[in-house]
Amino acid sequence: MSAPIYVMPPTLTMQGQAVGPTGELADLMRQLIGLQQEQVGLLKAQAARDDNNSKWRAFLSRWESEYPGIGGACKQVLPQLEREYLELLREVTDKLGADPDAVADEFALAEFLDRYGTRLAQLGNLVSQLAPLADAAPAADK
Repeated sequence: MSAPIYVMPPTLTMQGQAVGPTGELADLMRQLIGLQQEQVGLLKAQAARDDNNSKWRAFLSRWESEYPGIGGACKQVLPQLEREYLELLREVTDKLGADPDAVADEFALAEFLDRYGTRLAQLGNLVSQLAPLADAAPAADK
């Protein structure tokens, strides 16, 4: 003899109140969706606030009449500066890899810094100054 087994759908409880499969559940889902949409809006606003490219684009457009095409010029020369910077980094790492004692004492360190330090710092500074301007340059300045 087999008797049918009836399983009731689970009910959600919220603060002691049973929430059945009525309109209350749909209302809660709508509230959740509304909160998620508000969170997405806030995240988009935060991303826009933190966008440095917009600041540089405004900077370039403000001075476009006096310095036309400067963003495109930055974009054009940046790869050359990056290559020179990487070549210098390779030279420094090769030197230190081949001779670990190259910076072992104060005299050797001073000589090493005289040879590489200033050029490395200045090239790094140039790359870091031109990169945001090149990224913010209008597409027409390519």
